[in-house]
Amino acid sequence: MLVFYVVFFFLILRFAISLFNFISNPKLPGSPRTYTDLVSVLIPARNEAGRIGALLESVMGQSYQNLEILILDDQSTDETLQVCNSYANQDKRIQVISGKELPDGWLGKNFACHQLGQIAKGRYFVFIDADTRVEEGLFDSAVYRVKRGKLVLLSLFATQIMQTIGERVVVPLMHFVLLNLLPLRLVRLSRNPSFSAASGQFMMFDGPMYQIYHWHAQIRDKVLDDMEIAKLIKTYQLPMETLLANGFIKCRMYSGFDEAVNGFSKNILAGFNMNVAGLICYLLLVMIGPLFIAYYLSIPLMMFALTLILLSRVMISLMSGQNVIWNLILHPVQMVTLALISVVSIVRHLTQKTTWKGRAIKS
Repeated sequence: MLVFYVVFFFLILRFAISLFNFISNPKLPGSPRTYTDLVSVLIPARNEAGRIGALLESVMGQSYQNLEILILDDQSTDETLQVCNSYANQDKRIQVISGKELPDGWLGKNFACHQLGQIAKGRYFVFIDADTRVEEGLFDSAVYRVKRGKLVLLSLFATQIMQTIGERVVVPLMHFVLLNLLPLRLVRLSRNPSFSAASGQFMMFDGPMYQIYHWHAQIRDKVLDDMEIAKLIKTYQLPMETLLANGFIKCRMYSGFDEAVNGFSKNILAGFNMNVAGLICYLLLVMIGPLFIAYYLSIPLMMFALTLILLSRVMISLMSGQNVIWNLILHPVQMVTLALISVVSIVRHLTQKTTWKGRAIKS
């Protein structure tokens, strides 16, 4: 009976959090006005030759013109530097910087972002991933939100683009775990570091505050730079907010199943503070829990539990701009994939064999 109570409580709690997120609608709203503050768009790029062009074209096409666009080529081994230089020749706002050698004790992206933050001149610093693209109105809407809340950081979870079944099996898990476990509005309303979330795909900082705190230098060796910075800001009792991008930013994170599993396995254990036991308990409750209910309970209670799971998937899909039908059909496969990603992440953590873009990552 104790197991039953724990499983059922966790199921109801996850549904309640999903419902809270759905009702509170934590999406970036459009701005009622335009701004002219200088915004530094800071792009760390390593082996992004095939992707970064779409981002640069989308940024260059924005009606928000007061931008400086700084790209740091992080010792790419492909044509990233040449591609970026070709865009710099078209737009004087673009500057391409060659990254320095990675020092001991740093992870690659953290050091790249730190270098960009040292030379940026904007009132606001926007760190954005090279595989994203932005839609019209993003910068006005983000500046408005930061000004209105006097925020040190505004982070946005991008709307994900998925083109293959392999991507649909893996990529929705990011929003599923986030919106099923964290009431996103509490990131802004609570100063408790436990209510922390951020996405490195878009992080807008108050520029002068960034130069005071040097956020990326403080988390130089952390895998989840976005989450660690969010926790730091909360620890300093400074205001931040994390929202869903509401279509203002779009991203195709991975191009297939293998790439997506490799990418998510790099991060998922770090999202549980490197707590292997905590991740395993979560998996047991999410995967084995419903099977336990189905085996031991009456049909009405089993249908009640199934309804909560399905309604949660519907709400999370609608919030994140994902296809509801695909997520409902693929939910069992996605849960098995979640277990696979977790096992891979744990094994790599224990054997210290995590790599990303040709670099070893010590977790």
